[in-house]
Order: sequence, then structure tokens, then C-alpha cells
Amino acid sequence: MATTPRKRKAKAKAKAKPGPKTPQQRMAARRQRLRAQGLRPIQHWVPDLRDPEVRADLRRQGRLLARHPENDDIDAWIEQVYDWSGWR
Repeated sequence: MATTPRKRKAKAKAKAKPGPKTPQQRMAARRQRLRAQGLRPIQHWVPDLRDPEVRADLRRQGRLLARHPENDDIDAWIEQVYDWSGWR
């Protein structure tokens, strides 16, 4: 029994893709998609813990807090009001 070759269906002409987008265009598109999801961009500034001066200042502040005259009262209040049941 002879077989006949199958005819290939002509592929629908694909739309020509636009050229590659620049990084700025890709980021703009991403921001647009995020905004469409109800999000908005924000910027956070945090201490740079790689900087020895920042670390030294944080240690200085920690020493000052450790010597605070009301530390015992503050600790007692935290112990009284905090719900520790979730830490089991």
C-alpha cells in the first residue's frame, strides 16, 4: 500500500518582532506591569554595615542604650505586655 505525503499546513504568518529593546525600555515595561497590578515603586535607604564608621557608630549607640537608666523598667514592661505564646 502506497502512502501519499501529507501536505504541511502553511503556518500563519507570524507578526514581525520588533528589534531588541533597550534596558530602559524593558525596565519601563516592567514598571508599567507592576503599576497595573496596583504596586508603586519606593526606595529604601539602610545603614551600610560594610562601612567601619557606621559599625562603630552603631556599637556606640548600643553601649549608650545598654546604660539607659530606665532599661529595667522598660524590660519589665515588655515582659508584661508582650504575648510570648507564639514563640513556642
